[in-house]
Amino acid sequence: MITVDGVTVAYGDATVLDDVSLSVDSGTFVGLVGPNGAGKTTLLRAMSAALTPESGTVEVCGEPIHDLSARAASRQVAVVPQDTTVSFSFPVRDLVAMGRTPHRSRFTTATPEDHRAVDEAIERVDIADLAARPVDELSGGERQKVAIARGLAQETPVLLLDEPTASLDVNHQVETLELVRELVADGKTAVAAIHDLSLAARYCDELVLLAGGDVVASGEPDSVLTRPRLRESFDAETVLTRNPVTESVTVTPLARPVESLDCSVHLVGNGSVAARTLERLANADAEVSVGPAPPGDALLETARLLGIDSLLANPYAALEEETVASLRAHIADAAVVVLAEPYLSNGNRAVLDAVDSVDSLVVVEDGPWRSHVASDLHSDYSRMRAAATITDPETVGIAVRATQSAEQLADFYQD
Repeated sequence: MITVDGVTVAYGDATVLDDVSLSVDSGTFVGLVGPNGAGKTTLLRAMSAALTPESGTVEVCGEPIHDLSARAASRQVAVVPQDTTVSFSFPVRDLVAMGRTPHRSRFTTATPEDHRAVDEAIERVDIADLAARPVDELSGGERQKVAIARGLAQETPVLLLDEPTASLDVNHQVETLELVRELVADGKTAVAAIHDLSLAARYCDELVLLAGGDVVASGEPDSVLTRPRLRESFDAETVLTRNPVTESVTVTPLARPVESLDCSVHLVGNGSVAARTLERLANADAEVSVGPAPPGDALLETARLLGIDSLLANPYAALEEETVASLRAHIADAAVVVLAEPYLSNGNRAVLDAVDSVDSLVVVEDGPWRSHVASDLHSDYSRMRAAATITDPETVGIAVRATQSAEQLADFYQD
């Protein structure tokens, strides 16, 4: 549907896009992501023919977009701008009707075909109740819908959106991208500059990562959003996890750098604290195994999404000998063992026995430990805990690294 070949754009002495090439298949939703100043908006302007590149070409539906007249180009590509404010108090319907401008001469009146296109666009975006209202009385989310409706009224095969979720609250962000997804499902091709990486990964079929005026990577979100690429492109450390509901990649920036953990770790725990601990360890490049834990536990669900080896346990019975043997084997192979708020009772006391002899032990806590340990195990757990390094999910990487030498351990406690 869209082919960008060797496009270079410069503003004065500053080159914003440098020999950029990419392609967008028909019926897909492609997200342009990257740091501020990466050229996302400039690339959209070049795609819409609003800006002529210094060199290179852009083809839409097989036609060089910059060889077309403005009216002809606007019949191929509709643009939804980032700023949806309007200087005049137009009724919403009149503003949507402006999308029909490329289809009629300047001084002709609207045709039945124009009225049909406007009606369908208003209905498709679900703003019939706003049609008679002045656009300057609408909220940001409502104006965004009106802008999309105007783009739909153009009846173009391609829809370009510049930061469609900027300045919107969470509800309107999701509503807007759900709408774009539905339009793509109906056959539209959409390209959007999106600053929220998690939303881009959730809704887009493919991402194009721009940085330094060039395409760093393109493809499915999982393949594009990697910690090394995000570190290089955004100069930021991130944690990449799977959303347990959408199963899309979630990108969380970190306040402190994540140093790689070049060691093996076995993690025993349950619930959200263990799951957060696993995310931190996995994103610090530790070689992690987990369990035992019952099916459905947040730890095992996170491990499944991350593709990490797990030990399963029956939640209603004592640990089987085979499971205990596997646990001991994983512990023997691990350089460090991490306990993250495991639920300990007489039924799985074997976990406590297996961990008791570990030299490098880290205990992760996010609350009082007695609530997840049976009362008759308090004494043994307390003794084991006293010999371990105590930390929380956010600093588990530092604690794991600190167990590797006495000097690092002293520094850790001092911090």
